[in-house]
Order: sequence, then structure tokens, then C-alpha cells
Amino acid sequence: MKKKIAVVIVTFNGEIWIKKNLNSLLNSNFPIDIIIVDNASTDETINIIKEFSAIELIQNKNNLGFGKANTIGIDLAIKKGADAIFLLNQDTWIYENTISNLAEVLFKNPNLGIVSPLHYSADETTLDENFNTYFNRYNKEEDSESLRIVPFINAASWLVSKDCFSKTGYFDPIFNHYGEDRNFCDRVKYHGFKIGVVKNAAICHDRMVKLNSNKIELQSKYLVLNQMINCNNFLLISLFQGLKSVFGLSKFHFSSQGVLKTISLFIKLLLYYFNLLLNIRTILKIRLNSIKGINGVLPL
Repeated sequence: MKKKIAVVIVTFNGEIWIKKNLNSLLNSNFPIDIIIVDNASTDETINIIKEFSAIELIQNKNNLGFGKANTIGIDLAIKKGADAIFLLNQDTWIYENTISNLAEVLFKNPNLGIVSPLHYSADETTLDENFNTYFNRYNKEEDSESLRIVPFINAASWLVSKDCFSKTGYFDPIFNHYGEDRNFCDRVKYHGFKIGVVKNAAICHDRMVKLNSNKIELQSKYLVLNQMINCNNFLLISLFQGLKSVFGLSKFHFSSQGVLKTISLFIKLLLYYFNLLLNIRTILKIRLNSIKGINGVLPL
């Protein structure tokens, strides 16, 4: 029996990308269902989506963020019988054989929970900067001509098996935007799955990474949180890693933020860390849910 794949896309004011994204998916040589979860777009995104037939559209009344919105689509896809779910950012496009090449690897290797293609920039030639960083963090013993096993890949394009979601859970709703993919990867590894990049599959990601103080602060806080709830480590080790990140992240951003902003970031991260310690019961509950594979309760 042929495997069934559903594509889940979360949209928010994506009018400049969504038509190219959907046209590329409709040219896929692997048959797919497409589910779009819109986070209350205020531009022409919805009208553009409605130009396409046979696409299931869910319109949220509010912006639920990346993880919670994806969870809605993932849950629906699994209920409709999907064997794997292809999570794709709205600002990307794929090639004809992208999904089929990913599927071939995923379904032949049940130890893989997530497979991702190569992520190119909009020029279709240069690897996406962030992706290239993650792609080059690997063990040489787990690298072959066709597949590279990595500890983490950002969730711009993931093909995830139904079995992986069943055992790992969905995205943890504690994250609003940023951090949810790293947390999910940590849990995937805890539950015995591997994460791979398929080298003969590719997407293009049309984005420019822009950092500001608020974004750096939010991303840094979620990195600290991820360290503290990482169920792959004993609790005391996780708490130590969280504190270590407070210092490490402040040092890392010094060159771009300068002295005063770095001091401010350090103080905010330290206060955030101690606030998490004061809410240790919540940390313990999240860690327990991660172990049980029940993260990602639907936000509806």
C-alpha cells in the first residue's frame, strides 16, 4: 500500500510567498494532501489560498505561533490517515522530487524520525546560512553520500513519520515562536529516533535573518528553557546547562550588542533563569510529559 503524506503549512501574512509555495507543491511527483493553518493573516494570504482547490484551510482567530498552529495541522493530518507529515514554511518552495526523495529515505529507515532536505537560499545556489551551521554539526561516522545524521535541523522543512509523533508528542505549547523545533528534536532523540538530512532533496528558503535586541532576548530565553527541560539529561545537569547558557549566550552576543546591551541581556537571562527555578514544578511536569511523549496538547 502506498504511503500517504500530508503537507502542513502555517501561514501569517505570507502573500508574497504563498502562491509560489503552493504551485511548487502541486508540481510534486509524490501525491500529497495540503493543510494550511493560518494565524489570522491580515493581508491577501487567505484570498490567494482560496484560489487553489483541494487545499484544506483552517483559519485561526488569533495568531497562535508556529508550534501550536502546526500541532492543529499535524493532528488533523494524522486523523485523516497520514503516514508522515511534511512541515513546510510559507516562505519556501520545493522541487518536483523533494518529497519523493525524502519519503524514500524515511520509509526505508524506521529509526529516522525526521528527515530534512538541503535548505538553499532564494538564489537556489547558496545554502541557507542557519541551515549550513546545523548541517555541519555532525559525526563523520554518521555521514554518507546520501544521508547525514545531525543533532538538530531547523523546522523550515521536515518530513516526520507518524510513528515519531505518536511516541514523541507534538510541539510543546510552552513555546510561542522560536525554540519549539529544538525542543522537539531533543525529545525525538530521547525516544530513540534519529534526525537526518537527505542530500538529494532540496528546498529554497526565501528569507533574510535579521536580529534585534528583542529577538535575541526571546531566542536566548528559549535556549535557556530548552536546556532546563531537556529530558536527555538528568535534572541537575539540565539546570547547570541552563545557567551555563545564561553566561554563554551573553558572551556570544557581545560583539553585535555592545557592552550595555550585553549587560542588560545577561541580567534579563539571569532573572529568567531564577524565575524558572522558582517554577520548578512546571519544569518537572514538562520533563515528565516529554518522557511520556504527551507534549503538545491542542490549544483549541
